[in-house]
Amino acid sequence: MSGESVTLDLLQRKMDQFAKERDWEKFHSPRNLLLAMVGEVGELSEIFQWKGEVPKGLPGWKEEEKVHLGEELSDVLLYLIRLSDICGIDLGKAALRKIELNALKYPVKGCSNNVSNTSTSD
Repeated sequence: MSGESVTLDLLQRKMDQFAKERDWEKFHSPRNLLLAMVGEVGELSEIFQWKGEVPKGLPGWKEEEKVHLGEELSDVLLYLIRLSDICGIDLGKAALRKIELNALKYPVKGCSNNVSNTSTSD
């Protein structure tokens, strides 16, 4: 991989090129991409299926398990990026807008799991 920084735009362009080179564009309808992504989410969920709760950082996981997890996460991400592109959605802008909407819906003040609410320095 080159020293190019990874952006949603770069991934979108690479996925578009990948599909064009293989003449797969005709198969990349929103429905087909969504169903393929759901299949990948299933493969991702299988990794965690019998592990119980998994602590942050995945302590005790073997390197090959982490590599496999990265591959499955990437499959989901790449299908999501391709789906958003085919639907004409700017995923980066949509995600930022959603974060802003969530901030309005769940303001810091009053959120029970907010670390600042547990401070005793009030």
